[in-house]
Amino acid sequence: MSHVLHRHLRQTYPLAVGGDGAYLVDSSGKRYLDGSGGAAVSCLGHGHPAVVAAVQQQVARLAYAHTSFFSSEPAEALADELVTQAPAGLESVYFVSGGSEAVEAALKLAVQYHAECGRPDKNRVVARWQSYHGNTLGALSAGGNRWRRGQFPSLLLEQIAHIPECYAYRGQRHDESAEQYGARMAQALEDEILRQGPDRVAAFVAEPVVGATLGAVPAVAGYFSRIREICNRHGVLLILDEVMCGMGRTGTLYACEQEGVVPDLLVIAKGLGAGYQPIGALLVQQRIVDALRDGSGFFQHGHTYLGHPVACAAALAVQRVIREEGLLAQVRSLGETLAQLLAERLGDHPNVGDLRGRGLFRGIELVADRASKVPLPAEWRTHARLKAAAFERGLLCYPMGGTVDGRQGDHVLLAPPFVCSIGQMHELVDKLAAALDSVLPR
Repeated sequence: MSHVLHRHLRQTYPLAVGGDGAYLVDSSGKRYLDGSGGAAVSCLGHGHPAVVAAVQQQVARLAYAHTSFFSSEPAEALADELVTQAPAGLESVYFVSGGSEAVEAALKLAVQYHAECGRPDKNRVVARWQSYHGNTLGALSAGGNRWRRGQFPSLLLEQIAHIPECYAYRGQRHDESAEQYGARMAQALEDEILRQGPDRVAAFVAEPVVGATLGAVPAVAGYFSRIREICNRHGVLLILDEVMCGMGRTGTLYACEQEGVVPDLLVIAKGLGAGYQPIGALLVQQRIVDALRDGSGFFQHGHTYLGHPVACAAALAVQRVIREEGLLAQVRSLGETLAQLLAERLGDHPNVGDLRGRGLFRGIELVADRASKVPLPAEWRTHARLKAAAFERGLLCYPMGGTVDGRQGDHVLLAPPFVCSIGQMHELVDKLAAALDSVLPR
């Protein structure tokens, strides 16, 4: 009997014992193509020699030093690497152990910034429904995943309000263009800021490409430019959560590059360290840092493993591999291949309603009827059955339920490693198509 408290208590898990590039291997020797990078984490696959060597060398040199006493060479070098390639003005980096911690840091820093500037009542946050920002209580409060929130209403922060998500497949009306739809969705933010009072709203948080909750949904063109204008007009900080979609996943190092906007606070994790060590980070505009430096001189926040030297060394090696091996270009090229293969194999499937995404971040929305977009019955648990069918065939993918409203709707998220081959793209689509046909026969 296992003494590990697993996620699902009625499920027996095989033991993962090895990793080989784009594959994971269990104790029986079965190989699984990692078509989702776990949860869009393993962007370099498994066992990359440069990252393994960096971790080994750093552990031998210095494993840990508390950040109330020391900085470390890997943390300083990683911050330099990230800032050099970051959108304009993002000059400081705060290292944590994962995405939820990074979102928590962003929320706290936004509120403290306004307080340091003499605006203590500007302490509320606006976010979007059908988003996901993490599972700690602050991050869960900001998130709009109704299913994840549903168990803990008494613990969630009342200071965080939600507006509708930008989800053109279901939200755009027949009588409006994509630009008009984006303007309408952005206006929802301004309406909420005005409802609460601009002197009370500290920040707006959103994913540039919505990940697990919606399944690789980009906003329509122009949406985030309008969001940026609204935030500027009302003195609201723009927090972009790129935990899942950033660090090259959509074809540029930072996903917001493709939106043409620069956030005030930028959250990254997952692909930052590629799973070789737990790490996340918050990139911060210099004026925010200056306000704290000129005020209290202290960010009132912290965790034990901030700026962990081994985690930073691993992430630095990951980012250097991405840059030196030209993997962003490969993400764009492989992403086009994957999109084409999905369209060829699944584009006419009667239960495939939408194929979407950017780069190697792709989503497939499943429906009962393509014309009406009616979702499959929730009680069928299609996403769970599809995950099991793919797993049986040696494919790891990331299906989720509740796509439409937290209860109804199913989608599959794909986020394979950047180092995959063309052949592995074919293998991924072949196995996924076979799994889908077994669960939802044509």
